Amino acid sequence: MNTSRAARLIGAVLLSSLLAGCGNGGGASSSPPSPVAMTDQAVGHYCGMNLYEHIGPKGQILLRDRDVPVWFSTIREVFAYTILPEEPKTILAIYVQDMGRAGPDGNPPADAWIDARTAHYLIESGAVGGMGAPDALPFSRLADAQAYATRHGGRVVGFKDMPEDYVLRTPELTTSADREPVGAHS
Repeated sequence: MNTSRAARLIGAVLLSSLLAGCGNGGGASSSPPSPVAMTDQAVGHYCGMNLYEHIGPKGQILLRDRDVPVWFSTIREVFAYTILPEEPKTILAIYVQDMGRAGPDGNPPADAWIDARTAHYLIESGAVGGMGAPDALPFSRLADAQAYATRHGGRVVGFKDMPEDYVLRTPELTTSADREPVGAHS
């Protein structure tokens, strides 16, 4: 009976050791890595263009087996990356820029990165994003997203509630005369 009990105890210790290593690469910390500062070398994953060439919020995804972020010119692209089956699923963290801190030019400050999974997104509004097309606008505060929706239309959704058809449908490109540029004060 002691041998059986010892075998179960050893099995439980081995199983708990294996499970403890799952999900974080076996590291000691389970907190996600911090966002990376955007540089003039940051290029959009899908468009291949420098991010500084675009107005509006940008995104970055940090992967387990990659030293540099995957950069995005639009927020819809961030969501597409998480949905498309051909993209890696070794995501450690997802960050987007807080439009509640954007200036009248539509660009948030360099330190405006927020956790994408806790952000509030304004979709279907009258604002265009970085590629000249309608985009989801992330806000850290629900009140900021709702205030922007009151001024520009649209609706507010959370990360888990982002409609897949909104993310994957081909956006209608517009001229700046047709829609307002993004920006906290516009």
